[in-house]
Amino acid sequence: MFKKVLIANRGEIAIRIMRACRELGISTVAVYSEADKNALFAKYADEAYLIGPAPSSQSYLNIDKILEVAKESGTEAIHPGYGFLSENATFAKKCEENGITFIGPSSDSIEKMGSKIAARALMIEAGVPVVPGYDKAIEDADEGIEIADSIGYPVMIKASAGGGGIGMKIVHSRDDFASSLESIQSVAKSAFGDSTVFVEKYAEEPRHIEFQILADNYGNTVYVSDRECSIQRRHQKLMEEAPSPIMTPELRKEMGEAAVKAAKSIGYKNAGTVEFLYSKGDYYFLEVNTRLQVEHGITELVTGIDLAKHQILIADGEKLPFKQEDIKIQGHAIECRINAEDPLNDFAPSPGKIRGYRSPGGPGVRMDSGVYMGYTIPPFYDSMVAKLSTWGSDRDEAINRMKRALYEFII
Repeated sequence: MFKKVLIANRGEIAIRIMRACRELGISTVAVYSEADKNALFAKYADEAYLIGPAPSSQSYLNIDKILEVAKESGTEAIHPGYGFLSENATFAKKCEENGITFIGPSSDSIEKMGSKIAARALMIEAGVPVVPGYDKAIEDADEGIEIADSIGYPVMIKASAGGGGIGMKIVHSRDDFASSLESIQSVAKSAFGDSTVFVEKYAEEPRHIEFQILADNYGNTVYVSDRECSIQRRHQKLMEEAPSPIMTPELRKEMGEAAVKAAKSIGYKNAGTVEFLYSKGDYYFLEVNTRLQVEHGITELVTGIDLAKHQILIADGEKLPFKQEDIKIQGHAIECRINAEDPLNDFAPSPGKIRGYRSPGGPGVRMDSGVYMGYTIPPFYDSMVAKLSTWGSDRDEAINRMKRALYEFII
């Protein structure tokens, strides 16, 4: 078993990973920016190291500095959490080159899924359904319009790199295509350093359904549970639930097996999520998130499987202790993301000092939080400060518990 793990992240996910490590008897190392010197995760860890100024480009995205701390602290493995460097193939590769275990998939798997165009091609080859579209980069507006006309409107222009709902736009007519293409190329270049985009058919009123997978180093791959993430704003998830309310045992088996096929086609190891769009009885591959998801907690609530622990155990060379038929879904779970935003100002980020804080509790309530009374939320990072999840014996009970828990929650 690893003796020491560095968590290359911040906030509630850093604490989540540290909790798993503590239960496994593993010492933890935190890295923090100047803005996070008073953050809860930096206090929770066994060791904490300052790695740079507040901007993430100078701290949480500073690969060389993080590896320097890993070596200095005697770290054997690094857990990237989600966001920041979690899907950075270069970071995973450098960990491998420095003899440090990257708790996640191989750099090769991350690279294969880093390009949505390349991922589509791989899934088509593997026999996994994909949204009808064009499988190459769009060079100019004339070419794009010709492709969109052949597919049929509405279409979606999407950035090939990146994720998190950034770099995508629905186009309803050919008159809007050129300006939309220019806009998305600009966003993609700014956000991901890559202006490559492609076009696919836009699924009307789609459901966003994803399957959690676990894969060890011995060829064992399972789908743990499905989640529904259809409640979004600006392509950003706000609420999630497990399992999906439209799921049947037959559909779960079919989509779950497609998710496993997708993972095996790229030699995937560790935890990951295969995302699908579901529309009018059909489902289509969307992407593979090569990391732990924000919403992993609701899968844990309905299956009793600690995904963070299994990430660490798989990375340490252990086999999965269960088979597909051993995994059972019990009850229903819902997660609400709690964001520091101003609803009267178009939900703009609203950082500042927390003057009042009372966490909800009681049966079936789970809180994942990185803040506390008196803590100042910095303006430099994502606006999510906590995740509130509830479990119930059925969906109605989970909903009623969530309403009750939100009523209790003061922040």
